[in-house]
Amino acid sequence: MDKYKDFSDDELIMMLRNGDESVMDYIMDKYKKAVRNKAKALYLMGGDEDDLIQEGMIGLFKAVVDYKPERDASFYTFANLCISRQMYTAIESSHRKKHQPLNFYVSFYEGEAEGEHSSLDESDLSSEEANPESLFIAKENDLQIRENIARILSPMENEVMNYFMDGLDYKEIAVKMGRTPKSVDNAIQRIKNKIIKSKIKIV
Repeated sequence: MDKYKDFSDDELIMMLRNGDESVMDYIMDKYKKAVRNKAKALYLMGGDEDDLIQEGMIGLFKAVVDYKPERDASFYTFANLCISRQMYTAIESSHRKKHQPLNFYVSFYEGEAEGEHSSLDESDLSSEEANPESLFIAKENDLQIRENIARILSPMENEVMNYFMDGLDYKEIAVKMGRTPKSVDNAIQRIKNKIIKSKIKIV
C-alpha cells in the first residue's frame, strides 16, 4: 500500500475510478483513525463507540463513491461531513427507537490531516453545505462548542478529554497523567454525563 502514499486524495480517487480497486482499501485504511476519533467524540455524548465506528466507515465508503473533485471542498472535508452525517443519523435512529429524542448534535473532532472541524445536522449533503462559507460557519460553531464544553469540565477532566480525543485509551491516559486507570475511567464517565446533561446545542 506504500505505493499510494505520495498521491493526493484527488489522484487516488481518479485511479480508483480508472479501475485500480486496491485504492479503496488504501483510502479506507488512511482515514480509519479519523473515523475512530470522531466515534470517540460522539461516544462522549452517549453513542456506542463500536457501532459508531462501523457507521463512520460506511460514511467514508459513501464519500469515496460520491466525491466530485470539482466540489469546493477537499476530499478530506467532504469525507468528514459524510462520516459525521452517517454517525448522527445512526444516533438519531437509536434514540428514536428508545423513545428518547436526540436534543443536540456535538462534534468536537479535530482533523488529523488539515486541522479542520465540521458539524452537520442535515439529512442530505448538498454542494451548498460543502462550500467554503458553510465550512467556515461549521468550524466556528465547533470551536464555540468546544469552549462551552471546556467551561463545564474541571481542569483534570479537560486534560483527560484531550488525551481521549487524541486516541489514547484510559490506561494510556492514566500513565500520562500519573493517575490510576480507575480514576481516569471515572473521569470519562463524568465527562459523558456532564456533556449529555448540559444539552449543548448548535444554533
